[in-house]
Amino acid sequence: MRRLVTPLSLALGALSASAQTTANPAASDATIELRRPQSEPLTYTAPEIDPRQVPPPQRLDPRISVPVPDRWRLVERLGIRDNRWDPYNQNTLKGDRPFEPMAGWGPDWFLNLSAISDTLVESRNLPTPVGAQSSGRAQSNDVFGHGRQTLLAETLVVSASVVKGNTTFKPPDYEFKFTGAFNATDARLEEVRGLTIDPRTGTTRKDRHFGVQEAFADVHLRNVSDNYDFDSIRVGIQPFTTDFRGFLFNDQALGVRLFGNRASNQIQYNLAWLRRLEKDTNSGLNDIGQRPRADDVFAANLYRQDWPVLGHTTQFTVVHNRNREGGDADYYDRNGFQVRPAVVGDVRGHDYDVTYLGMNGDGHFGRWNLTSSLYAAIGNASYDAIAQQSQRIEAGFAAAELSRDFDWMRLRATAILASGDKDPFDGRSTGFDAILENPLIAGADTSFWIRQAIPLIGGGGVALSGRNGVLPSLRSSKDQGQSNFVNPGLQLLGVGADLDLTPQVRLIVNLSRIGFADTTVLEYLRNQGPIDRHLGNGLSLAVQYRPFSSQNVVLNASIATLEPGKAYRQLFDSSERPYSLLLNLLLTF
Repeated sequence: MRRLVTPLSLALGALSASAQTTANPAASDATIELRRPQSEPLTYTAPEIDPRQVPPPQRLDPRISVPVPDRWRLVERLGIRDNRWDPYNQNTLKGDRPFEPMAGWGPDWFLNLSAISDTLVESRNLPTPVGAQSSGRAQSNDVFGHGRQTLLAETLVVSASVVKGNTTFKPPDYEFKFTGAFNATDARLEEVRGLTIDPRTGTTRKDRHFGVQEAFADVHLRNVSDNYDFDSIRVGIQPFTTDFRGFLFNDQALGVRLFGNRASNQIQYNLAWLRRLEKDTNSGLNDIGQRPRADDVFAANLYRQDWPVLGHTTQFTVVHNRNREGGDADYYDRNGFQVRPAVVGDVRGHDYDVTYLGMNGDGHFGRWNLTSSLYAAIGNASYDAIAQQSQRIEAGFAAAELSRDFDWMRLRATAILASGDKDPFDGRSTGFDAILENPLIAGADTSFWIRQAIPLIGGGGVALSGRNGVLPSLRSSKDQGQSNFVNPGLQLLGVGADLDLTPQVRLIVNLSRIGFADTTVLEYLRNQGPIDRHLGNGLSLAVQYRPFSSQNVVLNASIATLEPGKAYRQLFDSSERPYSLLLNLLLTF
């Protein structure tokens, strides 16, 4: 038998030579005997191995490759197919894999389609005047009429976005987006001339409108770091908001915006010039059938993440509003009411330049969440119809919301302060007003004061507050009117809670005390004795239901009321309690 040499036998042989090893003649050639001083012999027997049992070497075949059009379609090999009606799984219409819009355009083009159905049913009771020329009921010769109103509105928003680039890792190279919205409304009041200027139209108004809310091109200019810090430019009709909660300017306007980031996205910036578009009176959507307004917004802001503490973002902003609509002919809205200049004072047009200096914050300090906003408004107006002279504008605004989460509860405290004008005739306008606000605070559209537009009956053709606005700015229209800095200002203190009862059901409660900063201008416009500053206490209760624990189907229901304070009873007929009932269904694809 041949001796099988293994690495272990070689090692043992070397060890025996160095340890005074002696061979045993009686042992076989496959046996090694190892003797060590003061120890028993150590014997190792090599195994008997049949060479025929050793497997032959495997054949080296080339790697098998399966060609695919691109790396986004690898999932098809796992049996995952495209589903055009499922927004959560593989869907080319939602940008999950590229498409080639035109021959020769190349790869990395993505299409994202979305559709939103917004159905609103609203019932409310507001201060409503009796028709000036005539009334719908005999003997209705009082100032205040019946205030019950109903509104049914359906808005369908369709959006298409075409994007080029590997957006998972870096900003898009190009983006082209179009968003259109179709609105149909049916409004009913109890008093004539509340819906249109012509009392013959009665107490019902049906309206339709299509608005272009977005139509822009976005071009990636350059990357400035290996972490894809970048500069881009966007041109066209585009959304823009100047702060976290929409206190100053929140609109879809026509303009140019340069934006980007630095320091691995810790710093973001915006430089924008925007020209406001005329709005449809009844839907609030853009009306591109009319020429843009002579109302320009120049904005520059800078965001700093994780400052001053980790988890908090601070924003610094400078916004200049240049309005040159004073020399235009009188402008009437779609319902026949004059909105520029406002029918107040001596009804003379005016221009104004106002610069807003702001500092805003959003984030958390430990377990405390804080959103804050601080603005100073400085500038001048060529004329003011109430003061009947030119004005120097000096006004301020501050808002804060502090909250804390306790498991399934979030408790909130809110404070808003907007300066008011103490003397309308001193050449200084100190009542703060925004450009176009849409505040998300103190209950937002679930709050009676924020949701509803309350007219200043008997005080000219202006509203005490605008729809979806918190400031009592005495404007003819929040959407179509000009800013007005001779106003009573605002003081609002509130508490609230968001209660996640289940993953699908959220209960929202808000309680607010609402008052004016100064009522001098109200006393002048109403030709009325001292008016108290306490307007009332607002209470709202809302329920949000998401049956699929997502944003695709959301049902909102809310009820809100305003317990009249002394100022409300002095300004309006308080025999009918103001309230707002809202039912809203959102369907999103």
